[in-house]
Amino acid sequence: MLEKTYEPAAVESRIYSEWIEAKAFEAGAGAKPGAETFTIVIPPPNVTGSLHVGHALNNTIQDILVRFNRMLKKDVLWQPGTDHAGIATQMIVERQLAAQQVSRRDLGREKFIERVWEWKAESGGTIMNQLKRLGASADFSRERFTMGEAGQSDDQMVRAVIKVFVELHKRGLIYRAKRLVNWHPGLETAISDLEVENIEVKGHMWHLRYPLADGVTYEFPIKDEEGNVTGTETRDYIIVATTRPETMLGDVAVAVHPEDKRYQHLIGKFVELPLVGRRIPVVGDEYADPSLGTGAVKITPAHDFNDFEVGARAGLEPINVFTTRGAIIDADFIPTQYRGLDRFEARKAIVAAMAALAEENPIRGLDHIEDKKIMVPHDEKSKLVVIEPFLTDQWWVKADVMAQPALASVREGRTKFVPQQYENTYFAWLENIKPWCISRQLWWGHQIPAWYGPDGEAFVAADVAEAQAAADAHYGKSVELVRDPDVLDTWFSSALWPFSTLGWPDKTPEMARYYPTQVLVTGFDIIFFWVARMMMMGLEFLDEEPFHTVYMHALVRDEKGQKMSKTKGNVIDPLKLVDEYGADATRFTLAAMAAQGRDLKLSIQRVEGYRNFVTKLWNAARFLEMNEARRVAGFDPKTNKLALNRWIVGSTVRALADVRKGIEDYRFNEAANSAYDFVWGTFCDWYVEFAKPVFSGEDEAAKAETRATAAWALDQILIMLHPMMPFVTEELWAKTGEFGDKRESMLILTEWPVLSGLEDAEADAELAWLVDVISNTRSVRAEMNVPASAKLQLVVIGANETTLGRLVAGTSLITRLARLEQITPSNIVPGESAQFVVGEATFALPLTGFIDIAAEKARLSKDIGKLEKEIDGIEKKLGNEQFVAKAPAEVIEEQKARLETAGALLKKIREAVSRL
Repeated sequence: MLEKTYEPAAVESRIYSEWIEAKAFEAGAGAKPGAETFTIVIPPPNVTGSLHVGHALNNTIQDILVRFNRMLKKDVLWQPGTDHAGIATQMIVERQLAAQQVSRRDLGREKFIERVWEWKAESGGTIMNQLKRLGASADFSRERFTMGEAGQSDDQMVRAVIKVFVELHKRGLIYRAKRLVNWHPGLETAISDLEVENIEVKGHMWHLRYPLADGVTYEFPIKDEEGNVTGTETRDYIIVATTRPETMLGDVAVAVHPEDKRYQHLIGKFVELPLVGRRIPVVGDEYADPSLGTGAVKITPAHDFNDFEVGARAGLEPINVFTTRGAIIDADFIPTQYRGLDRFEARKAIVAAMAALAEENPIRGLDHIEDKKIMVPHDEKSKLVVIEPFLTDQWWVKADVMAQPALASVREGRTKFVPQQYENTYFAWLENIKPWCISRQLWWGHQIPAWYGPDGEAFVAADVAEAQAAADAHYGKSVELVRDPDVLDTWFSSALWPFSTLGWPDKTPEMARYYPTQVLVTGFDIIFFWVARMMMMGLEFLDEEPFHTVYMHALVRDEKGQKMSKTKGNVIDPLKLVDEYGADATRFTLAAMAAQGRDLKLSIQRVEGYRNFVTKLWNAARFLEMNEARRVAGFDPKTNKLALNRWIVGSTVRALADVRKGIEDYRFNEAANSAYDFVWGTFCDWYVEFAKPVFSGEDEAAKAETRATAAWALDQILIMLHPMMPFVTEELWAKTGEFGDKRESMLILTEWPVLSGLEDAEADAELAWLVDVISNTRSVRAEMNVPASAKLQLVVIGANETTLGRLVAGTSLITRLARLEQITPSNIVPGESAQFVVGEATFALPLTGFIDIAAEKARLSKDIGKLEKEIDGIEKKLGNEQFVAKAPAEVIEEQKARLETAGALLKKIREAVSRL
């Protein structure tokens, strides 16, 4: 006997353990012999991470696909694992050491790495365990880690990374060069673009006067407030502007646009760099925008990405002025008073010195300071450290070369994006791709397989013995080698994920069976950092795309459409949702809201609503159990006699097809909503209600058929809901399986049904008519404020024989469910009645004595006036270009939602008036 209420907390961990014990998640579980494969690799979460709502959405979608394809009896592998997260993991362990007043350098590299592995053993499995609470059915027996089991050189995951690096170097696709990188002065390492967050701050633009050398002067046009030239003034200086005055110590040029008539004749001349005294040239470059500021730009190639490109075009040697900690270097060309200063202290000192110059000579030094909001790059984790463009020797991948096959794969349709719009994002990045910096100045990660000889010559090899042999041959004698201390970018090893997790570079059965994978489910923010790089590596080393479909899910926002953040206090913890509402309600909410290309607005009310859906399903199953609706061996729904049962069988078949199509088309919201509408709206609200008098009646044959049909339909419901709501469906599958023949398998391994020839148009028409009559009657009662206790008369005008027959057969149901006293055929429409039409007949509900018709018309007219006014106001707002341009996106969405709601209500009220 089913419990009175369903308690997720009491069921979920037990069910999950039963799945694990049954090995239901393992690769190939339940597959038919010779079945096609279906493989998904999990986007490996950081080993440092905890489950957030984005993970919950991503893994819910993956699990829906995996469970569904497992039920199609395919050979399914969902490959799980975690990423070693170089910077994040090293920071955590360094903070632990700092609490003990120990630094990593005190320990030394080897001991520090041991401490990191100890931390991983203790705390590194958190997020995988959290995914299990969500119901993830990945093959955890095959869980992988991007650093392998212990990071040893003979570990397959490590060998994969080393082989790729060595091979790409041999092919000329990896090289070492001095280029600009995003530099973290706190960690003293290069970082990726993804680890940089540009934050708007209140800043300054310092306008500085650089004097022209050799007595050169020019006429500078003077403009009035309206931009009209009113005259010229003779200048022997150029004004440049900067948000980082400390970088002027490394200036190598001033750039002007080659067609800017104000400065054309100065190209090739020189200015004297204030405070330093270095002569630097004026160069022509289109990067300088004549419409911005004075049109002249200071060029510091070692500390600005755009300046680096300008410097390269002009053949200028970059000058670095920072240490790895972000202090001013100790060098002869740096004035003594700035050497060793922190960059921000140096900024203050330089601004003060430029201001002092201006006081001595009004046409020198600081011209003026402009207060303005500026975007400043910070480290994405703490948002406290300002990131610097920094010139260092690093290892690079020729991404532009590797991008070409990856571009062709998508252009030629071998890999597709869903939604397709993301192809444009993919193309835009790959068509303008820059060299990929793959080295990091950390200790935690895959150490770069390169060794240096006494003159700095690099020897890239699979191991030290191979490097030593190459070096000895190069130098003609044995030399001492020093290994590169840097490690590889985390994204380098994760780019190999679709094949390294299957055993590559070894020729494993898994590689032969499961590569390429079928679908990648991921967020749009890592198209560049992960998706494109997996495409590059898969094509380079296996000559085949790693997946044929990339499903890009949207962002989960709060109910107002705002991005979730701790500072706003609007973060929704998915584990708390699981605790309070259950994993099924949480998953179903995410699925029901996962419309392609549209951000989710997650509200607690939606989760509560779907918890009620779980309860509704449980209560329906319990009701059927109490009425002895149990599975019947050999039951064939084609033999049903009752229209009621023929109708629900056909409706069930259509719902199964709709859910299947939604999942196969990656329209998870449509799959969820199809299931919801059928289960709650059709099965529970109509079929179960229509079946009640059958269950309590005297017709034993009708009772037996309805019991068997209800049990059969419930089985199909559990199957269609299982990918989205696995726990409650598995529990009900087991409980309902206690009667009748023993189940062949757990629900997770049950085959998705293929049903045909079960739809019945005649039964569909008969039951649709019955539902329409009851629904319309209920609507009239609600719209006209008829008291719930009032028993109305229903008058039917113009009914044909079919309708009259249906009225006779359905009278007891209609009167009970629509709260009617009687149903009467007539040729005349009664006065003061509300009317509706179903088929050829008009149905009238006389309201005299139940409501004041005139007052009701007045109330409805007043409501119409209010709504028309509200709609007019919203339309004017949305039609106002200034409002649309300035209002936040969430405000625009809110107004659109209000307009849609008001429009629907207005339509409903107008229909109510038309009934009177």
